Amino acid sequence: MTVEHSRIRDQPLPLLLQRLSSATLALDYGAAVIRVRSRLEDFARDLRQVYGAFAFLDDAPFADFHTEVCAGQGFRAFIRPQSRFLIDGAQPFDPFPLPQALPHFEWGANWCIAQRFNQYVLLHAGALALGDQALIMAAPPGSGKSTLTAAMMLRGFRLLSDEFGVLCPRSGRLWPMLKPVALKNRAIELIRDYSTDAIIGPVYQGTRKGDVAHLAPDDASVDARRLPGRPRLVLFPAYRDGAALTIRRLPGEEAFARLAFNSFNYGILGQGSFKIVADVIESCPAFALEYSRLDEAIESVRTMLLESSTMAPAA
Repeated sequence: MTVEHSRIRDQPLPLLLQRLSSATLALDYGAAVIRVRSRLEDFARDLRQVYGAFAFLDDAPFADFHTEVCAGQGFRAFIRPQSRFLIDGAQPFDPFPLPQALPHFEWGANWCIAQRFNQYVLLHAGALALGDQALIMAAPPGSGKSTLTAAMMLRGFRLLSDEFGVLCPRSGRLWPMLKPVALKNRAIELIRDYSTDAIIGPVYQGTRKGDVAHLAPDDASVDARRLPGRPRLVLFPAYRDGAALTIRRLPGEEAFARLAFNSFNYGILGQGSFKIVADVIESCPAFALEYSRLDEAIESVRTMLLESSTMAPAA
């Protein structure tokens, strides 16, 4: 196995840190590539754990974003040390505590994509696929979307993204934006107990979003990160403790409004975003899904996705 075609987890930490220090390490998410610079050893160690399956790209010829995760300046380097996230040398938001450097990078990378990646329509949605048959799961924070997305990957679905439904306005395809799945609070132990295959990084306690840990994408999802899917199903999931599984078919106008509302750049792209979201709703059945048991919800979603091509359009 050559260095160029090996995975990040196969690299000794000193080599990974050397590549990060020289800004020659790039993370290929599928739709985008992010170059990362850092001299923080703990950040390198945490990144190796949750990006372990990713290709070890040494000095990739192109990157969409050039980022850096570095220590605080001045007295902050010694008193309550901080991490700083930079994009093109600029610092877009306040520093984080130094031990939270990896979630700082994850939120920073999400910010870069949401703010600057406007060649695609970006939905705030989980995205998964069976083969090239893809589903979009759009929901606001706190709905259980990330937990269900993580569990579905651990039950054989191909993960495209936990955070971004990346729709190409020319082809209508759904592109991977493959990053670690951010798990919060109770979801961390729930997913840890759900599957022995779950690779979960450190738990960062007391972040701005509570306790956070990251589920590493599996090898199959990483290896297929350059394969877009064809949207076949739209879901709006909602977890409710103790609830029986309920599935409600949504009329087209309601589904369109919900999907457009859960978009980062719908208003920026104007007519183009209207057309692609309308095309998705016209071609894909849409459902509201309420659940409390993961396996029951997953099998229902699997069935709906496999049957979606035969469903008549909603009125």
